[in-house]
Amino acid sequence: MTVSRLLRSLGAAAAVFGLMAGSAAAAEFEWSFQTSETAGEPQFKIKQGWAAEVGKMSNGRIKIDILPTGAVVPHNQTLDAVSSGILQGHLTDPSYFSGRNPAFSMLGNLVGAWGDPLEFLEFMKYGGGDDLYNQLVEPYGVHLIGSAATGLEAFVTKKPIRTVADLKGLKVRAPEGMVYDIFQKAGAAPVNLPGSEVYTGLEKGVIDAADYTVFATNHAQGFHKFARYPSYPGFHSLPMVDVSINKAIWDKLPEDLKTILKVSVDKLAYDLVFNLKKLDLEAIQAAKKDASIELINMAPEERAKFRQIAQQEWKVWAAKNEMTQKVYDAAVKFLTERNLM
Repeated sequence: MTVSRLLRSLGAAAAVFGLMAGSAAAAEFEWSFQTSETAGEPQFKIKQGWAAEVGKMSNGRIKIDILPTGAVVPHNQTLDAVSSGILQGHLTDPSYFSGRNPAFSMLGNLVGAWGDPLEFLEFMKYGGGDDLYNQLVEPYGVHLIGSAATGLEAFVTKKPIRTVADLKGLKVRAPEGMVYDIFQKAGAAPVNLPGSEVYTGLEKGVIDAADYTVFATNHAQGFHKFARYPSYPGFHSLPMVDVSINKAIWDKLPEDLKTILKVSVDKLAYDLVFNLKKLDLEAIQAAKKDASIELINMAPEERAKFRQIAQQEWKVWAAKNEMTQKVYDAAVKFLTERNLM
């Protein structure tokens, strides 16, 4: 090999090495965050978009891999996985952790409280919700970056639910925690199933109905093949999306990256709300064209009955411990001040 060719080869190798080193240096932090959705759901794709935004906003210093439910641990074990560092973060409904502390359920899904996701976001960001959540979660070695929400969940059912009385005996898929108890108090027979089993549960008759997620996702997953009486707008549930990270990682992050993460979650919150709303409206139009589907909008007086049942259960949960009382007091104060009680 001539000297000139050798120099060219060495130069090319040096350039490749430099690119590799630059690429490695660019990603100072590489994390895995598990979600509570399957990979095909709209929420999952929106969360992937959030991770990509974080990468851009941090100029490549942070790289987040978004994993579907069950990818590393079951849906109700991500709190421990993030605490131990098996996962670096999660984006999930904290109601799944109500067995650890009932306050997770109250903050995760105060059933019957919210008529609109923006009410919930205002409570979390300006009514003390985020601060309370970090008081709750930091002892587990986890830090809340920020809270998000989806929208009022639809209710898919095989039987028409026009009144609260129609819930009597209905086998309803519901996650553990307050939502489970409130459906039980309303006369239903709740069944605790992970979201990934809702389709087969409806298909095989394990459940008659499901508290699962927003209308568009329910429709896209084909629940209407078995449950032809969806309730829309939903009358019951509006869950939190908890975007949290291992606290030891958070504490060591430089301030500029902490700010980037907080701002990115604020954007994610609105991306979720308005993108899912758009998808809901499109799915509603498609459902209206299907003669086999009957959309049911529960009457205001029946919604009020369900909300009264829920509010009585809030008081029961408030008495469970000091943190649940704090959540109850903060939420009632917020709702009362805005004439939402």
